[in-house]
Amino acid sequence: MKKLHLLLIKSFIRPFIVTFLIVMFVLLMLFLWKYIDDLIGKGFEWYVIMELMLYASATNVAMALPLSVLLSSIMTYGSLGENYELVAIKSAGISLTRAVAPMFIVVIILSVAAFFFSDYMLPKANLKYYSLLWDAREQKSANFLPEGVFSNSFPNYTIRVEKKDDDGQTLHDVTVYGKNTDNTPPFVLKAKTGKMYRSNDNRYLILEFHDGIRYEESPGGSNFNPNPRQKFTRWRFKYARYKMDLKGLAFVRTPQSSFKNAFQMMDRKLLQDTMKLMQHLIDSSVSLNLGLMKGYMKYYSVPTKLSTVKSYIKYKQGVMSFGTDVQKSSYLANALSEARSVQDLMKLRADRLDDFVKNFRSAFAQYQVKFTLSVSCIALFLIGAPMGAIIRKGGLGLPVVISVIFFLLFYIIKTIGEKAAHEGSVSGMVGAWVSILVITPIGVFLSYKASTDSTLFDMESYKRFFDKLFKRFKRSKDQI
Repeated sequence: MKKLHLLLIKSFIRPFIVTFLIVMFVLLMLFLWKYIDDLIGKGFEWYVIMELMLYASATNVAMALPLSVLLSSIMTYGSLGENYELVAIKSAGISLTRAVAPMFIVVIILSVAAFFFSDYMLPKANLKYYSLLWDAREQKSANFLPEGVFSNSFPNYTIRVEKKDDDGQTLHDVTVYGKNTDNTPPFVLKAKTGKMYRSNDNRYLILEFHDGIRYEESPGGSNFNPNPRQKFTRWRFKYARYKMDLKGLAFVRTPQSSFKNAFQMMDRKLLQDTMKLMQHLIDSSVSLNLGLMKGYMKYYSVPTKLSTVKSYIKYKQGVMSFGTDVQKSSYLANALSEARSVQDLMKLRADRLDDFVKNFRSAFAQYQVKFTLSVSCIALFLIGAPMGAIIRKGGLGLPVVISVIFFLLFYIIKTIGEKAAHEGSVSGMVGAWVSILVITPIGVFLSYKASTDSTLFDMESYKRFFDKLFKRFKRSKDQI
């Protein structure tokens, strides 16, 4: 019995590792495809791109792990069924439930590991990933001098390059317009060729020009030259060199503390503290609103009924039954003024209260998501294992198609439920667990069908059923 369990576990672990790596690679390629325009051409060092890809891979575990469990379980039991190994196991008196038990234990261990990963590792990975991705997308392009464009990337300079060689450093027909500063007067520089490269410390962009001319206008008048007219100077040069400061264009990291308030960056303890804080703010806001409203409420003392009076006449007249028309208009104006004051006061308070309620719902929904990752692995295994035993096909053909269909169903429902929970359309409990509640009955149904050797995907059985139905319909039609 132990040898059989070891064989089943080995049959599951190998395709699980392979499918997990394949899914991670596909998700990583999707990430690069989505953000390729934000990463290319900005002068990032190679380790920045690798760091971003590493954090992106960590955030993709929440999607890759359930899909890998589903796909590998279908492949494992499909291969066992295709090679008639399940038939041999059942002929030895071992039921399908006992054959699934060792891998079910392995999936439970994976689920526990996924829970701790979701609670401890995933918030840190999200913090590093989203902060680095934000800085990368906000980084200006490293193509400081595009061809045929007047570039204002550097302060106090406007530079136009007519053509650049394939190396991206050699320049042709360069025009530089220097603006007036405290140190230098305005000038125009034209050069036939040039070259640009970064300094060793990556703080400056070095521009070297060859065979050019510089025009400069400077104000006249000095201690040695009292002529107040402007001076126009022209220089011809064989070589000139300029240093452009990259301080405003360098890659600068935003402090990660700026992103810590997002719920995706919090663990269970921080989410619990956030929910307690939001609940306290909601209760305080409601109590304060009641106190503010009491100033606009009018109370009047109404005497109680006397025992000596046997009957009372109902008073049917309102306040508008008394006074002149001018007084009645004053009544309406005062009432309308107070109503508008209450409306303006409560509108701001209501918007603030809505923000507190929305934050509480989002925190509660994110708190529930910490548990759904581990439970989704178990729920998808309950689908994959009996599905593989029913279809009896291994490899990456039919199992991939079936697993993708079920996973898309699961992921779409999960995304819609979580979004609705964050928006407050449904409760956080329902939004986080609706996908589990949908696929678990499917897994139970498939497990029942697999344990009873059901021909769920046998096309011949469906063909025979419809043939019988058609013959019965034809027989009843002939009798009529």
